[in-house]
Amino acid sequence: MNIEFGIIGLPQSGRTTIFNALTGGSVDTAKHTREGAAHIGVTRVSDPRLEVLTDILHPEKTVPVSVSYVDIGASVKGLAEDKGIGGQLLSQLSRVDALINVVRVFDDERIPHSEGSLDVDRDITTMSLELVFSDLAIIERRLGRIEVSMKAAKQAERQTYLHEQELLGKIKASLEKDIPVREQDLTPEETRMISNFQFLTGKPLLVVANIGEEQLSDVVSLEDRLNSVHARPQCCVIALCGKLEMELTQLDDETRETWRAEFDLTESGLDRVVRLSYELLGLVSFFSIASNEVRAWPVRAGTEAPVAAGKIHTDMERGFIRAEVISYDDLVRCGAIAEARRKGLLRMEGKSYRVQDGDVITFLFNV
Repeated sequence: MNIEFGIIGLPQSGRTTIFNALTGGSVDTAKHTREGAAHIGVTRVSDPRLEVLTDILHPEKTVPVSVSYVDIGASVKGLAEDKGIGGQLLSQLSRVDALINVVRVFDDERIPHSEGSLDVDRDITTMSLELVFSDLAIIERRLGRIEVSMKAAKQAERQTYLHEQELLGKIKASLEKDIPVREQDLTPEETRMISNFQFLTGKPLLVVANIGEEQLSDVVSLEDRLNSVHARPQCCVIALCGKLEMELTQLDDETRETWRAEFDLTESGLDRVVRLSYELLGLVSFFSIASNEVRAWPVRAGTEAPVAAGKIHTDMERGFIRAEVISYDDLVRCGAIAEARRKGLLRMEGKSYRVQDGDVITFLFNV
């Protein structure tokens, strides 16, 4: 399972700088994204537990979780209203698991602000409204198609259309009150019904306040203030110095750590974004050990064992028999699978078992 994030933001917010910082990329930040294209980068998630498991199990291959970032250079509102190229970019953005909204906090007279002045609260609200406009445009188009289809529909089909029409009308009314889909009180069945629409306001949202180096000492107070105003369910704010984080990715490991210590940065920007994104998405990681390979897999908290097995291969979910499970902490204490087995810490779990963060699992299946 690859996790994918869409990076959005107002012009001159430092969106591409953040993209480079997260992916180790070198996209020219002085140029706008070429019309009809988005920047795409992939990075691997650092998980110290993988290194420990490698030392214990000595696999031929160790594979961490991969994360993809898509830097959308156009206005979200514009994408929703346009066709052709805009529609392609919106479709690409709709497929991501979560959104990262880059908001400008740094002050640089050489780079004019798109709105004429710095105002982080205004810019967060502006982008939130653009996401709402995008979803409203999708709903309006769908409601129009439903009206046309109902004219020739049979009775059974009409009931299906009426049900969808009623649900979309309810969601539309809430969006018009600036209530994003992620905060609306929808039943599991209603959530399933709208899943194909991939509404942007239904996706978890991480707001990245892009600060300057001179603002690093104010990170905690800035985050506290912004979260007190803008944090919502599946939405929170963090502050990063995109320019500094981008420059650090270009250094070797030893020099990078020296500079992080100089700026009192205890965690990389990438690690912070991934950690908070995991929380917003409700993800945990388990580790598979098979074919002399140790691999990390992200799944939603509460995922049952067969579904987790299906993340590795659909045949494993279809032919699931049982899961051989040990917690990461127990395996580390034992130092080897054989010792864990001898101590009775390697347990067999069935189809109803819910995978826990740090589980080390071997799936048994038959197809």
